[in-house]
Amino acid sequence: MKVDIITLFPEMFEGVFDKSIIGRAKEKGLVEINYHLMRKWAWNSYGAVDDKPYGGDVGMLIRVDVIDKAIKDCFGQRPRNDARVILTSARGKRFTQEDAERLSREDNLIIICGHYEGFDERVSSLVDEEISIGDYVLTGGEIPAMVITDAVVRLKTGVLGKDESSKVESFSGPLRKIEYPQYTRPAEYNGQKVPEVLLSGDPKKIKDWQEKQVS
Repeated sequence: MKVDIITLFPEMFEGVFDKSIIGRAKEKGLVEINYHLMRKWAWNSYGAVDDKPYGGDVGMLIRVDVIDKAIKDCFGQRPRNDARVILTSARGKRFTQEDAERLSREDNLIIICGHYEGFDERVSSLVDEEISIGDYVLTGGEIPAMVITDAVVRLKTGVLGKDESSKVESFSGPLRKIEYPQYTRPAEYNGQKVPEVLLSGDPKKIKDWQEKQVS
C-alpha cells in the first residue's frame, strides 16, 4: 500500500510512522508513506497556499488551484481511479473501523490535511470523500491523517504478523462490539483476582465466558 499525505507540516509526521508496528511495516516494504509539502504548489513566489475569503469572513482559506495541482502531481500519469483521495474535514463522515477496513483494500490513498480556516468549497469536488475523526476542532488535519493512516495500514496483510489479530479486536467482526476483558500474570494483585474460568484450562468454558463479556 502507498499513502501520499499532502500537508503544510510534513515534519509533524517524523517519528510517528517510523516506530512500532507501522515502522516495521515500512521496513518490510508492506507500506510506503510519502509526505508532500503543500507549499510546493504555492500560487506565488512567497510560498502562499491560502488566500482571503470572498465576503470578508475571518481567516484564510487554502486555494482550490493549489490542491488541484497537488492531487494531479500525486497521480502523475496514472488514471484517476488508481488512488482514493481523502480530505480531512470537520464536516466529513465520522471515521469508523468499517471505514478503515474499506480503505485498507485500496492500493493507494492520497490524504489532504487542512489548515487555517479550511478549504475553498470547490476543493470538495476534487476528492472522493471527506473524513472527520470526531466532533471537535483541531489546529490542522495532520493528526486526523495520522489516525486514518494508522488505522488503515495496520489492517494490511502481514502488518500485524498474525492476520487473525485484527479480526477479534474491538469494533471488528459482524457485531462491531468492544472486545472481552483480558488478563495476564499475576493471578491476584491487590486483592483483584483473575476470573476462575480463565484459569480452568477448559476452552469451551473460556469461550462462553468471553462471548458473554462482549459489549
